[in-house]
Amino acid sequence: MLNLQTQQEHLELKDGRTVSAVLYPAGEPPLQAGYVLGHGAGAGQTSPFIRNFASALANRGIDVLTFNFPYIEAKRRIPDRAEVLEACLEAAVGKLRELCRPEDRVFIGGKSMGGRIASQLAARQESIADGLILLGYPLHPPGKLDQLRTEHLSRLKLPVLIIQGTKDVFGTPDELKPWFAGPNVTIHPVEGGDHSFKIRKGASSRSQEEVYADIQDKIREWIARMD
Repeated sequence: MLNLQTQQEHLELKDGRTVSAVLYPAGEPPLQAGYVLGHGAGAGQTSPFIRNFASALANRGIDVLTFNFPYIEAKRRIPDRAEVLEACLEAAVGKLRELCRPEDRVFIGGKSMGGRIASQLAARQESIADGLILLGYPLHPPGKLDQLRTEHLSRLKLPVLIIQGTKDVFGTPDELKPWFAGPNVTIHPVEGGDHSFKIRKGASSRSQEEVYADIQDKIREWIARMD
């Protein structure tokens, strides 16, 4: 059952713009952790994927903050420049820290582009969070294996959890391994999953809801181990 008790918020950006945000408060028992969940390039914080994961993780004891990047708030299709996206995510981290308790751990990441921007920000500012949770890292555009988004990855120091579908056309778990290496990195493959972890009908005995629930359980377990 999804947590529907949300709290409307907003982020004030350094350039004077304001974007909307939503806090999904942690259910009982709280894990004393918060997660800034950035959306992908094609849809904002009201997409079914973001709302499902935010609600489900909140029900697992995690405070979750979602938000819109400025281009989505302005109803544009083309994403903002990287520095604008990173500044917006940084503002979201600041907002979550305001809403959480001082001792709570804070994790950042998100779906596809949201996770990539979080990793770029973490590569510049290690102290921005306690860890990264990436939901489908877009290693390269579909079919363009020479256009890798890896330049910053060697500078990452934080613990990283990556959830990646084995049928993801943006990069499979095996493709990610050479770039996300080390004892602080966990790559959790979703067997048969695409870029949104969807399983082709008839390819699995599990329902899509069960696939998502398993992923959400893995995220909670990983955060709990970060104590």
